[in-house]
Amino acid sequence: MLISDIVATLAVQKAGQPGRLFDIFEFDDDDKKLITQTLGNGEVCGVAALPSGVLAQFQEAIMAGVWHIRFTDPAGDLIAEYIEVAPIPMAVRRACTALPALISHGSAPPGAMNVMPLMTEIGDRMVQYRDGDPAHVIILSLFPMSIEDVNFLQVTLGAGPVQLTSRGYRPCRVAAAGARNVWSVQFYDNMGKIVVDMLQIVDIPAVAIATEEDFRDSAAHLRDVEEAYFK
Repeated sequence: MLISDIVATLAVQKAGQPGRLFDIFEFDDDDKKLITQTLGNGEVCGVAALPSGVLAQFQEAIMAGVWHIRFTDPAGDLIAEYIEVAPIPMAVRRACTALPALISHGSAPPGAMNVMPLMTEIGDRMVQYRDGDPAHVIILSLFPMSIEDVNFLQVTLGAGPVQLTSRGYRPCRVAAAGARNVWSVQFYDNMGKIVVDMLQIVDIPAVAIATEEDFRDSAAHLRDVEEAYFK
């Protein structure tokens, strides 16, 4: 049974290893509805635009590290559907593979204050970054930034193929920039005002990633659900 297989996978999943996909595309509507109700909606959801033009929409379950993923073609038609056990859906990483590894820009615009040293720091950290390195964090909230600085930064970095939100202790929005391993991470208060605005140079920001402890806790939780309702 699918739930048993997910529990077994969660019990052994490692944080640094690829996840496992469970294909539910051919399941009938009643089975899909039951799966959705059983897994529920957790803290993280988002979209990833793949280089092929396919769009991946993902929703984390109440059990962290379990994801419901729907793939649609450019016409909007559903072409694949999975439950995935992973730190983050593999579609997120696939979507970022084609991003440029370097950034280029012209001279500072009139009215700029601090954007050029910031661009140098971002560029240097991109070159130095290796998979598995801790995130290099640049807290933009602490920088005196003119509107010219902000506009130049946004235009230079561009918009990337991944956007997600986390409804954890504090609401958070995470978006890939148009350059590899550069992410915008913004935390909001309950009124929707940005309280922390940062850039992270990292493969995937930690706020979106399930940990090994999450997998074990999720295995225990889902096992309890299985025993209560499916046995």
